[in-house]
Amino acid sequence: MHDIITLPGLGGSGDTHWQTLWERTEPRLTRFQPASWDRPDLDDWEQALERAVARCARPPVLVGHSLACLLVAHWAARSASAIAGAFLVAVPDPDGDNFPAEATAFKPVPDRALRFASLIIASTNDPYGTLDVTQRQAHDWRSGLIVAGALGHINAASGLGDWPQGRALLEAFRAGLPK
Repeated sequence: MHDIITLPGLGGSGDTHWQTLWERTEPRLTRFQPASWDRPDLDDWEQALERAVARCARPPVLVGHSLACLLVAHWAARSASAIAGAFLVAVPDPDGDNFPAEATAFKPVPDRALRFASLIIASTNDPYGTLDVTQRQAHDWRSGLIVAGALGHINAASGLGDWPQGRALLEAFRAGLPK
């Protein structure tokens, strides 16, 4: 099976975030480690992702949340490292009113097709990105799109706990990837 690299967004994923809960129960999950979760530097985050990918014996699956989804698009445009696929949750709108000022280095976001399989999981009431913008991003990246319902930003504040629906979606996505 593929290694899985979790890519939290701004602030990292706290103790009750589904990414953290998944890491505690799944030994194949490793978290990439940028210098700062709170002051994201695009170059640093790209280098941290490159280091995490280089540590994998086989092309890994990336599991990104929020700002890290934009990281994946930037990294994919600059890196030739092999990736099995990317599972991208709650892609934010970098031009939206709620996009954090400390993340402006992540703008503009590459709008070309990702060079690996990808699936975006979206919420109908995400305060960081409208469904219209997410649909356009999925089209530009040639990503699949699943609208999981009204789950806010699909984070700890959404009260999802271990987010079993997300685990099932990830497993289905991984099952469709080349072995």
